[in-house]
Amino acid sequence: MRTSMIEQQQGIFPAVCPLDCPDQCGLLLHKEQGKIVKIEGDPNHPVTQGAICNKVRNMTARLYDEKRLQYPLKRVGPKGEESRFERISWEEALDTITSRWKALIAEKGAEAILPYSFYGNMGRIGTEGMDRRFFHRMGASRLMYAICESAGTEGYKYTMGGSYGTDPEDTVHAKLIIMWGINAVSTNMHQVMLAEKARKNGAQIIVIDAHKNQTGRWADWFIPILPGTDAALALGLMHILFAENRTDRAFLEQYTVGHEELREHVKPYDPASVSAITGVPVEDIYRLARLYGQTSPSFIRIGNGIQHHDNGGMCVRTIACLPALTGQWLHQGGGAIKGNGGYLEHNIAALQRPDLRAKDARLINMNLLGSALLELDPPIHALYVYNSNPALVAPHANKVQEGLLREDLFTVVHDLFLTETAKYADIVLPATSSFENTDFYRSYWHHYVHLQQPVISPYGESKSNVDVFRLLAEKMGYDDEALRDTDEAMIQQALDHPGNPALSDISYVTLLENNGFMKANIHPLLSGKLRTPSGKIELFSADMASKGYPALPTYIPLVEESDLPFRFIPAPNHNFLNSTFAHNEKHVRMEKTPKLHMHEDDAAVLGLVNGDVARVWNERGECELVVVTGQDVRRGVVVSQGLWADTPGSKTRVNVLTPDRVADMGGGATFFSGRVGVEKLQRG
Repeated sequence: MRTSMIEQQQGIFPAVCPLDCPDQCGLLLHKEQGKIVKIEGDPNHPVTQGAICNKVRNMTARLYDEKRLQYPLKRVGPKGEESRFERISWEEALDTITSRWKALIAEKGAEAILPYSFYGNMGRIGTEGMDRRFFHRMGASRLMYAICESAGTEGYKYTMGGSYGTDPEDTVHAKLIIMWGINAVSTNMHQVMLAEKARKNGAQIIVIDAHKNQTGRWADWFIPILPGTDAALALGLMHILFAENRTDRAFLEQYTVGHEELREHVKPYDPASVSAITGVPVEDIYRLARLYGQTSPSFIRIGNGIQHHDNGGMCVRTIACLPALTGQWLHQGGGAIKGNGGYLEHNIAALQRPDLRAKDARLINMNLLGSALLELDPPIHALYVYNSNPALVAPHANKVQEGLLREDLFTVVHDLFLTETAKYADIVLPATSSFENTDFYRSYWHHYVHLQQPVISPYGESKSNVDVFRLLAEKMGYDDEALRDTDEAMIQQALDHPGNPALSDISYVTLLENNGFMKANIHPLLSGKLRTPSGKIELFSADMASKGYPALPTYIPLVEESDLPFRFIPAPNHNFLNSTFAHNEKHVRMEKTPKLHMHEDDAAVLGLVNGDVARVWNERGECELVVVTGQDVRRGVVVSQGLWADTPGSKTRVNVLTPDRVADMGGGATFFSGRVGVEKLQRG
């Protein structure tokens, strides 16, 4: 019998990075005396090739952090930052949870219970497997998973039919690479590595962003743009491409719908008009359009940042039209990537089992959690949070906090740490890390599927999401076979997907046989029909028109929510991933301090210099950040980076400032469309 990796006290073991990151790296875990002592990249992984970020390289500090939860807790005393907890047994925790739920269901109905989760761990059976089965069987309210990429995904789908783009491995052949709205150095480092290989072969790298961050400084040419105006710039480029006959007419005739309509539509987006909207100089618009029109292969990496605006879906939809105009999809390494998850789509119905739900239930947008907890009728009376930390990551955080403070709200949090959300919980459950679980992973950028097997024993009394939901199902008296499936069975069910032949060779067994990762069998994007209504790239979308959207790509200005002077962009930082790592001292030391980047001229008007502490405020709340002045942002824009742990006395929760409006498509978040005021609080 083969010895499990858990049983082996020494050695080097394959793994996969669990973070919500497009790169999904292959890892090697070094064990001594049963503990992971070192994490490094797997040099045999074809895409990530042994390179990993500091977040993961230092993850051992997180795995064995003394603050990590080891056993269940129940709250004693009031909810909030000063909450006190005492240790209880798993039996008491499960009995408490299920007895409260049974009473609620009997009195209020199952829709009084809301699960709240996201992808704090990207393992699929732990994030969208047994949990979904359990809450379907219960009949609980449903959560709309829209906090991250839903607006852009829907916008891109209208153009391209789904999350299908260029194979990132091919981008080494590109001669022009545009990083549009993505801080790839911090959030997609292997795309940067591939771009560096292309650069050595003569490629030029352009970055378009509202902040000259690490990626902007790395570029050959950085183009600063006013937030939320990216669609206007894309339309201005189209105007020049059509006007100067730099389009590939044969490609447009064969592979697209609506190019003649688009040619007429973009005539008003002349460079002078676009410059006035975007802040990009007229000569730079011409230069960029001509570079794009004359260079093949040209590749655009479309980032998450641009979709976190009121107009985010249309913005991504518009940029996604550009590669078709010059026929880039037929050139190896050309085209675009917004996401590639469509290629690796698993059998979602088999994994999530929506058939277990006896009747439909209300759908609650996760971006509106504060409103849902305070205003929904009939009310939510129980919240179960896992793989997420909404008190820190959800928009309009003060409203979320007010909702969590409700004494009549029974809240359970399952996590590795006593997070900001857990401090409002009635019951806190300790969670395993990914290296203690069995699960499968699929990238939303490259084309590989990964298997993770347990490498170490569960930390203390911690349990996986899958194990906890199996136990809860038993306590609730649910005897459905689907709620007893093993981890291995669920993985096999998910990967058995006749609707996606790209996965035909990939199964639990073949992943075991191939060192834990395999590339899907993917055909060229335009070798068959796209999943748009026409089967072609839709520059004109009748589907959009039928839903009340403009049928052609259109610039729609942001909502002007107030007359406060600054557009506020709460962007990610280099050493955290959302709130993950924000609670770990090593990563906090690497990131140093929460900052506010602003233009030096704006700072001078306010009497601010580097190192000053500024109060940043609007009608939703306020926070205090250390000022960094310079020319890395445009006037009228301020940028923070990272979601910092809300320690006692600190005022660094930037999401108290962000609006909970939803974007134009997909119910997406509008984190980057808020306005703020800034004033000096104290001299640094």
